[in-house]
Amino acid sequence: MKLIIKKKDTVMVLAGRDKGKKGEVLRVFQDDGSLLVAKVNVVWKHKKPTQADPGGRTQMEAPIPRSKVMLVCPKCEQAVRPKRDVLKTGERVRVCRKCSEVIL
Repeated sequence: MKLIIKKKDTVMVLAGRDKGKKGEVLRVFQDDGSLLVAKVNVVWKHKKPTQADPGGRTQMEAPIPRSKVMLVCPKCEQAVRPKRDVLKTGERVRVCRKCSEVIL
């Protein structure tokens, strides 16, 4: 399953309790098609105490399905579904459908 969204892209959440939030992609899970987005889908993690760590409750980001997010164009700042295009050099790039700008 080929993902158009890459690490360090800015995405907007389309559905769920974090609808409308924007965040940077921290990690992409290729096998199940989910993403780890900064400050989105924050959950509580209960950790047992160890000799080095006191344990307790900590907040962390949980993965979110890729169908719930859309890429944000860096130029026009709108959520878009990018199209794939091939340059004359043979390089494949993502192109914004609204402003026709190449997304790196």
